[in-house]
Amino acid sequence: MTIRHVVTWKLAADDAATRHEHATEVARRLNGLQGEVPQILSITAGANVAYPEANWDVTLVADFESIAALEEYQVHPAHVEVSTFVRSVVSSRASVDFEI
Repeated sequence: MTIRHVVTWKLAADDAATRHEHATEVARRLNGLQGEVPQILSITAGANVAYPEANWDVTLVADFESIAALEEYQVHPAHVEVSTFVRSVVSSRASVDFEI
């Protein structure tokens, strides 16, 4: 069973330029986990490019072999480092994990 992990964030910055800068950096750091965290089958993160007044600012889609692999990813030092930065710039987070 493959698990798809989807997370989306609203960023805390008040101005659009800073939100865009932070969203781009969050996506860059998350995408950089490919090859660093062996549990990741695939990972794609990107900053929102349309309807900023309605859409969330950045989203991650990542696939894992199992819930156990997702849990190993969560505590991997490279992910923990990225998560520390992400938490420093976000105001809200929503996620869902489902089988594909």
